[in-house]
Amino acid sequence: MTSSWILGFDTATRATAVALVNDQGDTFEARDDPPRGRRPRHAARLLALCADVLERAGVGYEELQKLAVGVGPGTFTGLRIGVATARALAQASAVPLVGVSTLQSLALNALGVDELQPVEAVAAVLDARRGEAFAAVWPIDGPERDPLIAPSAFTPEALVKTLDAGQLRLLALGEGAIEFRAALEGSGVLVPDDEAQVHRVTATGHCRLARRLPPADPADITPQYLRLPDAEIARRGAQ
Repeated sequence: MTSSWILGFDTATRATAVALVNDQGDTFEARDDPPRGRRPRHAARLLALCADVLERAGVGYEELQKLAVGVGPGTFTGLRIGVATARALAQASAVPLVGVSTLQSLALNALGVDELQPVEAVAAVLDARRGEAFAAVWPIDGPERDPLIAPSAFTPEALVKTLDAGQLRLLALGEGAIEFRAALEGSGVLVPDDEAQVHRVTATGHCRLARRLPPADPADITPQYLRLPDAEIARRGAQ
């Protein structure tokens, strides 16, 4: 039986994450995590990482069932690079393209956390910089369903207030959960250790979500910024 392969990648955070997954569970991953203080290397590393996983699997673009790209939320430049690359690959290879929520994919990491008995929902939290977080909440037993709290940009105080209003026992994952650990844990939210792998955005979740999603016209795949780019915020503040 011929395997059905999906290539997924994400550039919403500082990392560049790529995964190639088939319907039999075979998974090939590659990523680039710049050292703290260094700039992201999305433009330089993305296509090379895609080529790496395809080569290791012995798969060509013509054998892919779908491409899946993370549409954010995340950094303006990173998302623009990822989405533009996905569109170009889809058009050049005639492979159907799917846009995937980076936060929803991150929420799937909850399935890899052990002690979940007291937890009812998972909050996926990314560091949005400027003292804010991008976050959304899904039920712990159904992170592939619609969110309980839709993706939005929050200050730490607003995030905690929103989570408290839901009156749910929560697990928080992501670099934003690490950044705002004190506020979240002060509100009773469970946050795994800083070094836990479940905080990393990986593209395996993108592939999992994409398998159930219908493809779209590449021109209709757009980044979910959720707020103005930093440069525009700075420009308006200077007026």
